[in-house]
Amino acid sequence: MHTSNTYCTAQEAIQLIQSNQRVFLHGSAATPVHLFNEMVAQKHRLHNIELVSITQQGVDMNNPDLAGHFFMNSLFVSESNRKAVNSGMGDYVPVFLSEIPLLFTRNILPIDVAIVQVSPPDKHGYCSLGTSVDIARSAVSTAQKVIAQVNPNMPRVHGDAFVPFSKFDAAVWVDEPLQEVSYSASNPINDKIGKIVAGLVEDGATLQLGIGTIPDSVLKNLTNHKNLGLHTEMFSDGAIPLILNGTINNSLKKVVNGYCVTSFMLGTKKLYDFADDNPIIKAMDISYVNDPRVLSLNPKVTAINSAIEIDLTGQVCSDSIGTYQYSGIGGQMDFIRGAALSEGGKPIIAIPSVTAKGISRIVPLLKPGAGVVTTRGHIHWVVTEYGAVNLFGMNMEQRAKALTNIAHPDHREELERSSFERFKH
Repeated sequence: MHTSNTYCTAQEAIQLIQSNQRVFLHGSAATPVHLFNEMVAQKHRLHNIELVSITQQGVDMNNPDLAGHFFMNSLFVSESNRKAVNSGMGDYVPVFLSEIPLLFTRNILPIDVAIVQVSPPDKHGYCSLGTSVDIARSAVSTAQKVIAQVNPNMPRVHGDAFVPFSKFDAAVWVDEPLQEVSYSASNPINDKIGKIVAGLVEDGATLQLGIGTIPDSVLKNLTNHKNLGLHTEMFSDGAIPLILNGTINNSLKKVVNGYCVTSFMLGTKKLYDFADDNPIIKAMDISYVNDPRVLSLNPKVTAINSAIEIDLTGQVCSDSIGTYQYSGIGGQMDFIRGAALSEGGKPIIAIPSVTAKGISRIVPLLKPGAGVVTTRGHIHWVVTEYGAVNLFGMNMEQRAKALTNIAHPDHREELERSSFERFKH
């Protein structure tokens, strides 16, 4: 339990931050909401603070009142900072998730203050970065000062997560629930995509699952598979039943054999409780987890990711809607490449054929300004609720035909017309 001489108030801790500094914020379920809110409360004395982070939960960085005080220099855009990044109150750094630590270690984005949320110190004086090791480990190791929100609800996760309590320049005891997200809400389209993708997963495969309901739908359809491994950027609730029933046993993985490897966890309290002091889970630095060279050593790496739109030649836009920055490059390319280089690997982009408004996600041309995250040269499998195609080795016209066949029937005629105009037959 905490004692008064080792902990201070949030107000005192945030006094360590000065104007014109670069501040790192821990992300996802580990977002230090209490300390962020205190920083906002002290905004009157703080000007031109550059905030760097990946996905945040439970905070609002879009508030116009923060303009001039905080500039959101985002490494991955999400709902909590999307308006800020697109309105001049922030910007986005295009970068592979695996390479973000290099921005800190090579002093390209040197961190003045890192704010993290950790588990209470164990009997040896070590706290765990818990649900998010990802880029937080390199931020903590390179920052000039580190402020910790110490929370008894943060699981003690194994792997690269441990930080000595003595590393912290200020520590604030905060007992509050972690941020939760549920991806279990399914719909018939995602269920169908989940079944098709699961059909591509072979026994003995090493899985990577991106964010959202489609990956969870895939997991629900893998109960009859054998000897699966998990080496994934993100770990969510859907993997738990497969670990408990032995479907995921990590027995055939070459890298960190016998363990589930992840870089961050985002889900419900059930997931955080499952991860707490669970030796089968290793949360590791993103520069290792997402390194395509490391990934490729595992057998049959099956990487399942999503996208905003795909053009008829196989260019994948996953990070923007035209010039509007919606998310980021993230780990998609890390895993697409790692899977392609893996023996028997399958890089998969899985998307519903249309948006909620009925607009086709398979398009003749990407919107002007759209970001190409996965190039034509990197694309392999594309899955919609209408089927799966492997574009690897196909020429442009063949790709257009294959993608048209898995587009929504309402849009196929238009896609065929565009294809004819482009390829002349």
